[in-house]
Amino acid sequence: MTRTRQEPVIARPGAASDASAVVVRGLRVRYGDFEAVRGIDLDIRRGEVFALLGTNGAGKTTTLDVLAGFGAPSTGEVSVLGMDPRTRPPQLRARMGVQQQDGGFVEELTVLETLQLWQQLVERPDRPERLLERFELGHRRDVPVGKLSGGEQRRLDLALAVWGSPELVILDEPTTGLDPQARRRTWDAIQELQEAGRTVLLTTHYLEEAEALADRVAIMHRGRIAVTGTLAEIVAAQPASFSATLPPDAPALPELTGWVERSGDRLTVQSGDLQRDLTAFLTWADAHGVRLDGLRAAPASLADVYHSIRAEEEQ
Repeated sequence: MTRTRQEPVIARPGAASDASAVVVRGLRVRYGDFEAVRGIDLDIRRGEVFALLGTNGAGKTTTLDVLAGFGAPSTGEVSVLGMDPRTRPPQLRARMGVQQQDGGFVEELTVLETLQLWQQLVERPDRPERLLERFELGHRRDVPVGKLSGGEQRRLDLALAVWGSPELVILDEPTTGLDPQARRRTWDAIQELQEAGRTVLLTTHYLEEAEALADRVAIMHRGRIAVTGTLAEIVAAQPASFSATLPPDAPALPELTGWVERSGDRLTVQSGDLQRDLTAFLTWADAHGVRLDGLRAAPASLADVYHSIRAEEEQ
């Protein structure tokens, strides 16, 4: 869409389709001369878990702030559940839960008092006791929030965000500072939201978290979205690989279509046709009686895509 003036253009009510929870077109966010978000498009479907990934300073949190109504776009169109998030209408607040990196708690209130206060502020019905149990905070119910560990505060913050199972939940680094067990329980809570038909948008630095939870992924770098799609779609362009340690007297390798690297006795092959090259390699080893130590084969991963984006754009 071509614009002749640089002015905010925010989505009108009803701009999102019935299939979309979030629609973003040409979003830019500037702070003085610095442009944190540099013209991104997003479509987040209702009922999906969508992971927004990226390097530090890529613009993820700024984007989430705009969607949650905590920040204003410089230009672009934004629709969240068919409404303008910048005005933060009561109808939108009632349907959306948000977890930011800094919870902003009243530190003197206990965990239970914090949940009871939230119960008075939020229209969605829920029970403090259910959230205390769900996020394993029952034994800390009478502890002032300021005395909680960082991980416990993150769990309390998540409990507030998912209070009453809102239609859309925005989570900024929800598992930062959590131990493995607490992280797994957070994953379970996110999956429960999706099973209930809710939409979840999250940022995370843990790539395995995105792989485990997300239906679709977008990777931001330097304020732009470099790639978006399902995990299968975005890794399809990356080569798979296999590696093995060869004996010093191994004969010449067979012809392989992939890129071959030798480091001492260690062989690594990156291949666009893993089945063909691995079959040729194993057939060669069997025919020559070559022992392959430490043989490993794996398809491309989200980490491969992530690192390739950084490498390409930082050259």
